[in-house]
Amino acid sequence: MEKAPSTRQLKIAREIQKDLAEILRSKGMAAFGGAMVTVSEVRVSPDLSIAKTYVSIFPSAKADTVMGILNENLRSYRGELGRVVGKQLRIVPEIVFFLDTSLDYAEHIEELLKK
Repeated sequence: MEKAPSTRQLKIAREIQKDLAEILRSKGMAAFGGAMVTVSEVRVSPDLSIAKTYVSIFPSAKADTVMGILNENLRSYRGELGRVVGKQLRIVPEIVFFLDTSLDYAEHIEELLKK
């Protein structure tokens, strides 16, 4: 069983979520083919070396394209993040993007309930 994240992990995860959201927002929707990208959650590993970043993409039809763009630009996002959090953290965590499908799931459940 996985142990609960420490207070430090949670604080760092919140900070990274806020900063990454701002970095992605500053790129504009055009950078993602007109899709809106939201950083819905960040989970930091216990050693603070990996930041699992969950993003939701609207419209979800563009999810594969946007995930490709995000993964192609990982190094530059990490570099920008490093400039923002570099004073607080000794090492800037590796960013790993995951698609957050919880909104699609909620929409699907809602559709089923309407029937």
